[in-house]
Order: sequence, then C-alpha cells, then structure tokens
Amino acid sequence: MPTGVAIRDAREQLFDAAERVLLREGPSALSSRAVTTEAGCAKGVLHRHFDDFDAFLAELVRDRIARTDGRAAELRDSAGTGTVVGHLTEALTELFGPVAVAIVGLVTSRDELRARLRRTTPTGIPLLTEAAAALASYLAAERELGRIAPDADIDSLAPTLIGSGHLLFADRMGERPEGEAVRRVVAAVMVGVVRE
Repeated sequence: MPTGVAIRDAREQLFDAAERVLLREGPSALSSRAVTTEAGCAKGVLHRHFDDFDAFLAELVRDRIARTDGRAAELRDSAGTGTVVGHLTEALTELFGPVAVAIVGLVTSRDELRARLRRTTPTGIPLLTEAAAALASYLAAERELGRIAPDADIDSLAPTLIGSGHLLFADRMGERPEGEAVRRVVAAVMVGVVRE
C-alpha cells in the first residue's frame, strides 16, 4: 500500500520486517507480500532494491553473516582471558539467537536461496559455516597461547561445537536451553583439549 512517505533505510526496514515474519511464523510464511506488509510499504519497494525475492533473502542472510564478523573478532581477541569453555559457551549462546536459528531454517528450506548463497559460502550451511570459521580462529589463538593442546584438531572441534550448539537451540518454538546446559556440552566437546 503506497503511503506517499519516503522510506529511510528501506533495505534495513525490509530486513527487519523479514526477521519479524520469520520469528513469528517461520520460513514457510516468508513471502515478498508478507515482508512488505510487515514493513508497511508497497510491494514495489522490495523490487526496487532487489532483483527478486530470492535476491532479497540472499542479501538478508549475507547481512546477518556480516553482523557476526565483529563478534568473531571480539572472540578471537578474548584469547588468553577468562576461560576457553566460558568464551565458547557465550559465543554459541549468542550465535544461536532466535534470528540465527530462524535464518538457518530458512536457508535449509529454500533451494534457490542456497544456490545463490553458494557464491559466497561454497560449502556447508551459510551462517553456520562462517560461525565455525570464527570458532576455529579463536581456538587457534588459544592453542598458540598454550591454553589448548598443541595437537588439538581445531578443524574438527569447531564444527562439532557448531553442530552440538545447533542441536541445543534448533527448536525455534521451544524454550532456549539454559546457560549451564550449553556449558556442559561445550565442556564435553573440549574435554582433554583445554589446558587451563
């Protein structure tokens, strides 16, 4: 519905609207009409900024991946402080927020979206693949500081942590796991590797 009012930051408003629909109704309810209705704008606004709806969704996912980059740098910089298990627990809890869990569901449910995302994430599940790389970078920094065993297989530990975390948080309609449950899983994955 045209309002005659210019929309500032239309892309961000559309992304935020898509997240709200995704959180409230799930990936199957996400359509260009649902997004523009949620954003309170005409359907043409979305198509003025994106070639088609899958292009919009791909940019939404890439934008949310980019938002995790800053957190990845903070995690890497935290090496040598606190505890390894504590940092990993916090990272997984933050990573698997409701929006990220919903986006993973969206990516896995739309073939065309996955095909477009393969241009920037050639393997794995976009968002989770980048998160595993962030954890691996952090673990490598901790290994250099001697807080992780020198023979630790970081390339296996990082995706194991991501997979375990995803299983804990995957039910977008259920209650989020408590911090202690996440910490226990992280400690179990890291047992015998941490040297603190």
